[in-house]
Amino acid sequence: MQPLCLITGGGRGIGAAIARSLGEAGFRLLINYRSSAKEAEGLAGQFPGSAAVQADVATVEGCDALYEILKKDYDGQLKVLVNNAGVALDNPLFNASVEEFQKSVAANMQSVWYLSKKLARLMIRRKEGRIINISSIVGHTGNKAQSVYGMTKAAIDNFTRSAALELADYNILVNSVAPGFIDTDMTAAIPEEYKEKILSGIPLGRMGLPDEVAQVVTFLATSGSYITGSVIHVNGGMYG
Repeated sequence: MQPLCLITGGGRGIGAAIARSLGEAGFRLLINYRSSAKEAEGLAGQFPGSAAVQADVATVEGCDALYEILKKDYDGQLKVLVNNAGVALDNPLFNASVEEFQKSVAANMQSVWYLSKKLARLMIRRKEGRIINISSIVGHTGNKAQSVYGMTKAAIDNFTRSAALELADYNILVNSVAPGFIDTDMTAAIPEEYKEKILSGIPLGRMGLPDEVAQVVTFLATSGSYITGSVIHVNGGMYG
C-alpha cells in the first residue's frame, strides 16, 4: 500500500505544491485545509486514495480531529507529516495587537507542536516516520513589521532540533525547510518598490517558486535517511 502523508494548509500556495510533489512521488495524500475546500478537494482528486479534510489546526480541537481521522479511517498508518499551515499578520512592533500575536502563535507555533505531539504517537508505534516543518528565512534574519511572524518561525526551527533528539530512538526524522521569498499570493501583495529591494538582496536575482520548496520537502520525505534536526534553507542565496 502507498505510504500516507498529511499536509496541513495543503490547498494553496506552497502547501499545494508540496502535496502535488508528494503525490507524484507515490504518496497517498491527506490534504488538510481550513477554508480552501475547492482547491484541496480538486488536488486530492488527482491522486488515487487521497482525500481532503477540513480542520483548523490552529485549534486543539482541529488537531485532535485529524488524529482521530488517522486512527479510525487509516489505522494510524501515517508515514510523513508536513506542518505547513501558518499565517503572516504583518504589523510594526508598536502597532501589533495582542489578538494578532495570539493568532500567530496558535497558527504557526501551537499547531506544529501539538499536531507533532499527537501524530508522533502513531509513528512511534510503527518505529518510523518523518516530520517536516515549514518555517521561514524571517525566523533567522528578522524583517520589518514581522517581529511576531519571525519569532514564531524561529520557534519552529528550535522545536525541530529538540524533537529530532527525542524521536531519533524511534527512527523518526524531524527537519525544517525554511523558504525565502517565494512567488505566492502572500508575496504578490508586497509593494513593487519593496519587492525590487528584496530582489536586489537575492544572489539568484529572482523569487523562488513553490515547486522549488516542494522538491526539498519531497527529498526529505523520500530520501535523506541520515538527516534529522536540520534546517534546510531555500532562498536563492539570501541566507545560509
